[in-house]
Amino acid sequence: MNSTLILRAGCVATQDDAYSEHRGASLFLKNGRINRIFKKGDANDETGLQAILDKASSSANLGNERIEVIDARHHVVIPGMVNTHHHMVQSLTRAIPSVQSAELFSWLKGLYPIWAGLTPDMVRTSTKIAMAELLLSGCTTSSDHLYIYPNGIRLDDSIEAAKQIGMRFVATRGSMSVGESAGGLPPDRVVEREPFILKESQRLIETYHDAAHGAMTQVALAPCSPFSVSTDLMRESAKLARSYGVRLHTHLAENDHDVAYSLEKFNRTPAQYAEDLGWVGSDVWHAHCVKLDDVGISLFAATRTGISHCPCSNMRLASGILPLRKMLNAGVPIGLGVDGSASNDAAHMLAEARQAMLIARVGKALEPFGCDTGPAEMTPRDALRLATKGGAEVLGRSHDIGQIKEGYCADLAMFRTDTLTMAGGAVHDPVGALLLCASSNADYTIVNGRVVVREGRLATLEIEPLIEQHNQFALDLSLK
Repeated sequence: MNSTLILRAGCVATQDDAYSEHRGASLFLKNGRINRIFKKGDANDETGLQAILDKASSSANLGNERIEVIDARHHVVIPGMVNTHHHMVQSLTRAIPSVQSAELFSWLKGLYPIWAGLTPDMVRTSTKIAMAELLLSGCTTSSDHLYIYPNGIRLDDSIEAAKQIGMRFVATRGSMSVGESAGGLPPDRVVEREPFILKESQRLIETYHDAAHGAMTQVALAPCSPFSVSTDLMRESAKLARSYGVRLHTHLAENDHDVAYSLEKFNRTPAQYAEDLGWVGSDVWHAHCVKLDDVGISLFAATRTGISHCPCSNMRLASGILPLRKMLNAGVPIGLGVDGSASNDAAHMLAEARQAMLIARVGKALEPFGCDTGPAEMTPRDALRLATKGGAEVLGRSHDIGQIKEGYCADLAMFRTDTLTMAGGAVHDPVGALLLCASSNADYTIVNGRVVVREGRLATLEIEPLIEQHNQFALDLSLK
């Protein structure tokens, strides 16, 4: 594998435990890892950096293993961001007019019949589109919650797409087993039999899950929600996941209707429901949790159960406002998720981090909604933390992604500081400006040491034909 030297960055925001930031630092990437951090002004580091530069010049001239040098004087460099919740196939159903003003349950009921027409080719193409958008926004690792499998679709289709585009991927095997006739929300024709779900989950873990440091592909089990799967499937999925050492994911306490369903069907709050079924612990993360009560927050903190915070989707569907600072102060692990592209209608991780910061700040003016924070309670660096180190913890990857640290995966996002959107901001505080100014696309995105976005263009796939194919699929799907 070729090596890369990120030379003299305007600023490197490491997101390490000390929030270290280095002006003029250089990063040497080798064999998919951050091999060395060279700090400006340190004599030993300057000597080491010059040795790498000499070697780069020599290798270019002699045709040996190539060292690419990227001039980063006009860049702020951050760890590749980590997206902890997505439904990538939903990029085919963005902005559907009939559900533009719907809340969660009516939104789902309006879209289930459309999603019933999905095909394997649609899954592969929409996954590439979603991942392209994430990569261009500086996101290098993403989970995806695919929970509907009509017409021969398998999770393998998403995993294949991730390998082609070059994204680090946590593929969650979602499922729905309780249809309308049994009191669930989805139509009967889109649910699966539970023995098949468990057998398929086991196959996927044995085929694709990689537990090694720096793994590019991991599998998690993700029965969809309390209103679409049985308690038996939740329990058996937890047993299966833990027998293989993989993680668990689902939706929980997303809005008032979600809470009412749990109380009516199970006589339990969402947190009690999760605890009863073994769905708490450091190997579990739940999406949304907007309506988690105080007892639930304490439970999640004590058990280190993670949350994927999806601010744009929560606002789009009017689900509510997560009491973010309250949860962080309690000790709940929290990362960010862009959620489905039909409930966010975008997949821009930097924009999601910015939105998380802004909605947390406005909470003070919205105290009846349960938020009690003010503008000083969620800083730009706090929001960036959620998008990087926080997401890595939620996905169980604190040991190898989410920070710029020697030995960690060479996953980086580089944003130009000399652009129109950063004008006047980057000169004062390039890291703060990254979150406070309008969200830009990354100039470079590097995954496992491989440049996948170069000078603002996707480098692994031709994007224009992919968009054309995706748009045709979106039309075909809506007309079925």
